[in-house]
Amino acid sequence: MANTYHQVYIQAVFAVKYRAAVLDKEWRANVFSVIGNLINETGCKTIIVNGVEDHVHCFFGLKPTVSISELMKVVKAKSSKYINDNRLLLNRFEWQEGYGAFSYSHTQVGTIFNYIKNQEKHHAKATFHEEYQATLEDFAVPFEEKYLFEELK
Repeated sequence: MANTYHQVYIQAVFAVKYRAAVLDKEWRANVFSVIGNLINETGCKTIIVNGVEDHVHCFFGLKPTVSISELMKVVKAKSSKYINDNRLLLNRFEWQEGYGAFSYSHTQVGTIFNYIKNQEKHHAKATFHEEYQATLEDFAVPFEEKYLFEELK
């Protein structure tokens, strides 16, 4: 639509099922590239995708006609299919159900980009669980800890 302007920055975070540390450093960057391309295919604009062995951060400009839930559904389904079709793991790969989505202003883009870029360094000091819970608290998102993460029984 003419004369429609937008600037919506979203960071989405999602984990490997049971928080398994299976995203191998050898091929992880390739999977993150696939995820970035999947985001771009929706008309959104990938800024950065990065993470560590058990979770992913996607930072992107959201196209207003795209719902975050539909975007995450597509990204998670197609990226897990990519991992399975390319037999990057011996066992079947799955992402954990759900995700976190957090919005940022234009003035925060550089800070969030650098934070996501330096995930390995960041996670030398904090676990994913600590990071995710702190983010939820920083954004005043109500949650029940028992539902935050699926755990292998």
